[in-house]
Amino acid sequence: MEEGNKVMKSRFRRVCVFCGSSSGKRNSYQTAAVELGEELVARKVNLVYGGGSVGLMGLVSEAVHKGGGHVLGIIPTTLMGKEITGETFGEVRAVASMHQRKAEMARHSDAFIALPGGYGTLEELLEVIAWAQLGIHSKPVGLLNVDGYYNFLLAFIDKAVDDGFIQPLQRHLFVAATNAKDLVQKLEEYVPAAPDAAVAKLRWEMEQVEYNSALHAEIAR
Repeated sequence: MEEGNKVMKSRFRRVCVFCGSSSGKRNSYQTAAVELGEELVARKVNLVYGGGSVGLMGLVSEAVHKGGGHVLGIIPTTLMGKEITGETFGEVRAVASMHQRKAEMARHSDAFIALPGGYGTLEELLEVIAWAQLGIHSKPVGLLNVDGYYNFLLAFIDKAVDDGFIQPLQRHLFVAATNAKDLVQKLEEYVPAAPDAAVAKLRWEMEQVEYNSALHAEIAR
């Protein structure tokens, strides 16, 4: 982003955004999606997302594309009829399954951001947090808490810490903010905690091998 006559170079080349295929009932959700896209463009960061042209997915991808950023959408073939209507923005790659979609989105991204969304967005968000907990990656994860949308989720996580199901240090595996500018800045400044010595450092390639083995077994049935 520009600061005076200087351009601040982001530490990220591509950020993955998880978000709803619906727009939500509040205009603030739609505004936040556009503002996030514009913030990524200002920092010269490209977008990886779920490939849909509807809802918040369509808004954030359109904002990045119109701002001159590269957009990579990854979508299972079974969802193309549901999540793609009308014009798409940037490059769209079809994959075989939801598992492959998430693996490809993660592989192509340097950080993750969740906008408001439903079950799918929550599942994607919590999975990348769990992967960080397991040492599979150390990429920053951010939660864009628009109009308090994720307040109850944050309260639940705090409850899990209080009751001993999440370690206090692991509470900080992600950051949260109420607007795009503050959230992206927190991601830029994020420093992962030292991994637990008892947790093996896994590699993304291992995830891919496990996926391919499962896929081949399913096809062979």
